[in-house]
Amino acid sequence: MSSLTLAVRDSSTMLRRNLLHARRYPSLTLNLLLTPIVLLLLFVYIFGDVMSAGMGGGADRSAYIAYLVPGIVLMTIGGTVVGTAVSVSMDMTEGIIARFRTMAIHRGSVLVGHVIGSVLQSVMSVLLVGAVAVAIGFRSTDATALEWLAAFGLLALFATALTWIAVGMGMVSPNAEAASNNAMPMILLPLLSSAFVPVDAMPGWFQPIAEYQPFTPAIETLRGLLLGTGIGHNGWLALAWCLALSALGYFWSAAKFNSDPK
Repeated sequence: MSSLTLAVRDSSTMLRRNLLHARRYPSLTLNLLLTPIVLLLLFVYIFGDVMSAGMGGGADRSAYIAYLVPGIVLMTIGGTVVGTAVSVSMDMTEGIIARFRTMAIHRGSVLVGHVIGSVLQSVMSVLLVGAVAVAIGFRSTDATALEWLAAFGLLALFATALTWIAVGMGMVSPNAEAASNNAMPMILLPLLSSAFVPVDAMPGWFQPIAEYQPFTPAIETLRGLLLGTGIGHNGWLALAWCLALSALGYFWSAAKFNSDPK
């Protein structure tokens, strides 16, 4: 059996294992998924009219729904990968990783299974949040088929990047609680981005914090693609962030996984 065939077979096995874990213990994913849905409903029905008026959209909250949904979608991905960090940490601390190291399996398949499983969960979570957004009035009538395809590609790439970082966080965490705390920036960074209000509307001292982070260019790119507006340089910035985070997370996770256990 070639090394490529072995890698694909073992990665598929690890993927099935992680999906079975997610199905047997859905509470973690559901709890993380509830946060963006609650925020979506809160900002639309409680603050929607005021926020829309403040952004020049009049008293019609539909303008703010269109602005809000892309940020909530990417926040959903950030929340989902927190569960990945916890899952990886549990594998590391409960001894199953040590057992995998002694087995005749492709070493990278353990990490790949976690990553692919997390990306699939992120996609399913995004679809659920998207369905809620459509139900409360979000529409994307100006986006072309090519823009929709680019939007799905961005979401998959962004989910992959954050997942690799979450895997690294899980591997260096001493327990599941620490992994959850270490991965909290995945949830907090969207709150400090352009997800809820434009960067220009923020205080001057805070604008660099919102602008120079991965979520803001990704949100602006997704917003432009879904609403059929321009994305400017945000598309290249989002792509650069995704590639950089993917590479950092991959090499960090691989180095930790391949190091001798203490």
